[in-house]
Amino acid sequence: MVDNGSEQGAPSAVEPPAAGRSIAVVIPAKDEEARIGGTVRAAATIPGVSVVVVVDDGSSDRTGAVARSAGAEVVRHEKNRGKAAAMESGAAAVRALPAGSGGLLLFLDADLQDTAARAAPLVAPVQADEADMTIAMLPAQPGGGHGLVVRLSRDGIMRATGWAATQPLSGQRCITAEAFDAALPLAAGFGVETGLTIDLLRLHFRVLEVPCDLHHRVTGADWRAQVHRGRQFRDVGLALARRGVLPQRFDRVPGAAARRAVTWAEHVRRRR
Repeated sequence: MVDNGSEQGAPSAVEPPAAGRSIAVVIPAKDEEARIGGTVRAAATIPGVSVVVVVDDGSSDRTGAVARSAGAEVVRHEKNRGKAAAMESGAAAVRALPAGSGGLLLFLDADLQDTAARAAPLVAPVQADEADMTIAMLPAQPGGGHGLVVRLSRDGIMRATGWAATQPLSGQRCITAEAFDAALPLAAGFGVETGLTIDLLRLHFRVLEVPCDLHHRVTGADWRAQVHRGRQFRDVGLALARRGVLPQRFDRVPGAAARRAVTWAEHVRRRR
């Protein structure tokens, strides 16, 4: 496990200890009808899970229907609103359930399928009050990208908090309801993981990375994958700029991307 290295004496952000608290799985999903059923069924087998909530974020396929038939509670966005909005909607749906508040939220990606059951190690440190949020460290996934967005996020988190993240973009996270609420509103879109980590560390919550043998569909290398990575870069850059952080050296990223990041920062400064 990788700890956040909090200073000795830093205040604990969660009271009382989380042992025995209920676990709600929240799965943001868009156009995942081929995978969501397996993910829901596997997630439901994690010890302590009381409910699986799928947020159908404007899917054009049968994602919601398949998730419901697999046993999930389904929240529907008529239009795609992005991952952060889906996470917020899922957490709100959990709070609305009987005895839904005050437990643990386990966020998982929709395409984990059967490996979702292996997210169980994320829960134990939070249940034992050793962490307020855990982040999964996945094994190497074949066919991934070049790591540009990962480096942008990792460097930004380090500059903002002094914490060295191993997999800063991992969406597999277990978090207390108190920590999640403290981080609201979440950073938009694909910047949500970067922003969430920075915000919690700055508030003295405890963040821990935990190895998990999870596998999901990698983005690939076609033009759609490049568009996806461009959106990731944009959202992560905006999340960092809004937190007063920019890449340390712009010559490590394409010139156009660097110019966009500078524009974001100037825009944010003007609005302050």
